[in-house]
Amino acid sequence: MPILRLLFFALAVSALAATPDAAALFKARCATCHDGPPQARMPSHAELASKTPESVFSAITQGAMAIQAAGLSDEEDRAIATFITGKAFSTAARSTAGQCTTAAPAFKMIEGDWSGWGGDPTNSHFQTKPGLAGSDIPKLKLKWAFGFDKATMAWSQPAVVAGRLFVGSASGDVYSLDAKTGCIYWDYPAGASVRTAISVGKLPGGRWAAYFGDVHATAHAVDAESGKLLWKVKLDEHPAARITGAPILVNGRLYVPMASIEEASAAQPSYACCTFRGSVSSLDAATGKKYWQSYSVLDPPKPYKTSKNGTQLTGPAGASVWSSPTVDLKRKLIYASTGNSYTGVSINTSDSILAFDMNTGRLVWASQVQPKDNFVIGCPRGPQCDSDDDGPDFDFGTSPVLRTLPNGKDIIIAGQKSGVAWGLDPDNRGKILWQVRLGQGSALGGVEWGHAADNHTAYIAISDRIVREGAKPG
Repeated sequence: MPILRLLFFALAVSALAATPDAAALFKARCATCHDGPPQARMPSHAELASKTPESVFSAITQGAMAIQAAGLSDEEDRAIATFITGKAFSTAARSTAGQCTTAAPAFKMIEGDWSGWGGDPTNSHFQTKPGLAGSDIPKLKLKWAFGFDKATMAWSQPAVVAGRLFVGSASGDVYSLDAKTGCIYWDYPAGASVRTAISVGKLPGGRWAAYFGDVHATAHAVDAESGKLLWKVKLDEHPAARITGAPILVNGRLYVPMASIEEASAAQPSYACCTFRGSVSSLDAATGKKYWQSYSVLDPPKPYKTSKNGTQLTGPAGASVWSSPTVDLKRKLIYASTGNSYTGVSINTSDSILAFDMNTGRLVWASQVQPKDNFVIGCPRGPQCDSDDDGPDFDFGTSPVLRTLPNGKDIIIAGQKSGVAWGLDPDNRGKILWQVRLGQGSALGGVEWGHAADNHTAYIAISDRIVREGAKPG
């Protein structure tokens, strides 16, 4: 009996020793951003506690915090999620309810269908056939609702094509739903969170495909009718790279933007900041073959100084392309809007509208509106901050809009996190024609997600979210 008790005690001690120390892991991996003084874009520990452990686990393993959690085991990731939220993981099996019981109608795209982010290659967000008038809005009633799995949420703008609704999720599932009833035609597991809108188009031979990107920098093409994978290709090997803007399909080519969350990685004192460069890639829509990939930061990064704590700093870097590119078929150009620089090595392509040759990827011109916007999370306090002249983080976070005015003149309209809207001349290398301040702007404010335009008027939403006390002001 004493031997059995001793064996039981030894096994219990061994199991206890193997249990991850969640508090220590949180302190080592997460506390820099989520404990202490509030920081822009960084939810506090108390705010994270309101989430489910499944959603935190998803962020740790495949989302914004994947770099901070690199090298941890699945058990350690789960321990951190449980510690942060104070909740246990659900043991309920995932529901398979809601599947359509009748066959989908023939796939036919009609006028008024909405594909991708902006609805058309110019990203106008202008609906040519809305199907309702302003006076109808107060009469609208809920027809159906689709419930995402409890561990996830909708993370992208839906596309409505051929009587189907296509939408991605933070869990990495992409759904095709019946637009009339909300039942599920198919569910494609992308393997990583899908934040982009879904772009749908026809391939040679008559097959319809749905295109999107994930937060692991992979572009996907699936059969729009069945959800079967056609191809997928990883476009950037940087660990912080992610696709957040919808790929745009034109004449058999798919143009895919690339962004990153390396700004968050730089909050870690030992991180060698920074090496990511934003880009746009041109792919064969049928096969995923890459024709070209052009970077928004022209020169590769190289070491240029050490930080306050002796960490090697590298630059230039940054200029993420967060949003869907805009296609100018008349001039055969692709327009991309860029975010801030990550380092003290100044570049003239951050916070800019860039024009790439759509056939070769050559950078034709760059129109920068905010020079020296050098910013990473944690500055100016952190040891990674290498300049006393930190930028305000005034990205272009949404797609430029290309429109033709009544006089026949074309114009590019772009909204910025500064709260300023810009009008640029596509015939004069993006020369600024006008600028209008619409809001206060901040690192979390201004024009964040988009705007629309017809041939007369631009419609621009302003966020101007107030940055929490202690955070870096805009």
